Amino acid sequence: MDEHTRDPGVAPPLGNPTGWRYGDRVWEHATLRRATEHGVRLFNAGAYHESHDCFEDEWYNYGAGTTESAYLHGMVQVAAGAYKRVDFDSDSGMRSLFETALEYLHGVPEDYYGVDVADVRVTIRGAIEDPAAIDDWRITIDDARPDAYPADYEYAETLENGP
Repeated sequence: MDEHTRDPGVAPPLGNPTGWRYGDRVWEHATLRRATEHGVRLFNAGAYHESHDCFEDEWYNYGAGTTESAYLHGMVQVAAGAYKRVDFDSDSGMRSLFETALEYLHGVPEDYYGVDVADVRVTIRGAIEDPAAIDDWRITIDDARPDAYPADYEYAETLENGP
């Protein structure tokens, strides 16, 4: 575990997803889990730009060629693709970003840091064929599809404006 990715304040999961080390009772990269929680909840609330920022900021902690980097880069593309469709009415832009997301998410475990990555892949494949497949889509984390809390928006704002 890298020093810059530790955060003892990040809570344990409900299950045993990849990224959680039960023996040590810690997240391998707690800041990745924190960014994922905020990013998924913001995505589910339709705050795609803010979701993108959560994943992108954490992505900078990892070198190319790591599973963490591939996952985060893929999720950046997923949020950006949804943003293109919803805010810019660009299905072609969404498709391009989703195709790239699939490349990055290939090989990422199906339950990664609590996210149902298998469902993400299935949904974005479907959206490449029929963009309406992401209308009202919510990403699953910890077997739930939670909405954003005020703390999620505050977190995203600190990424953009600093603490």
